[in-house]
Amino acid sequence: MNQDSYPNQLFVSPSQRDHYQGMLNAPIILVEYGNYQCPQCREVRQLIQAIQQHFNSGFSEENWVCVVFRHFVQNSIYPQAQKAAQAAGAQGQFWQMRNMLFIHSQELGHAYLVEYADVLRLNISKFLQNLSNQVHVDRINQDMKSGLNSGVTSLAALFINEIRYRDRWNMEQLMAAITAENH
Repeated sequence: MNQDSYPNQLFVSPSQRDHYQGMLNAPIILVEYGNYQCPQCREVRQLIQAIQQHFNSGFSEENWVCVVFRHFVQNSIYPQAQKAAQAAGAQGQFWQMRNMLFIHSQELGHAYLVEYADVLRLNISKFLQNLSNQVHVDRINQDMKSGLNSGVTSLAALFINEIRYRDRWNMEQLMAAITAENH
């Protein structure tokens, strides 16, 4: 199967190998391809957080939305995205580091990454060693490949229940798409 076969279809289904919040069997699964330097990805992060809060609060213990984040670094456009993606994989604190990186998306140089790791109380020696040894590069490359196979060529890219979302990036449109997908 080539990437043109299903340009609106997610090529690799969400699984335990992904970075995700919620349950993988939730009625709504959002898969975002993004990077920490992309301004639109930062905006999409805020929309997704609002959607999570809307759907997952006020209900019982059941989560209605699962969010999956996959890296799509685009080195030629975002030169610091690769190293930031590597930093995000550090020491089991992906979501905390992800939030930190999006908040400080204009400050992703090496010294800043170390500062963020320190704020999160990571083991700095291990953090630096992992960055130096590019421990998370294979994982990032897998995300990139799955994105390319899913037809992702630009950011931000979002899939709702494995179908590419291509409408306007605002809360009203996104909520309408999610509600339609859930029925």
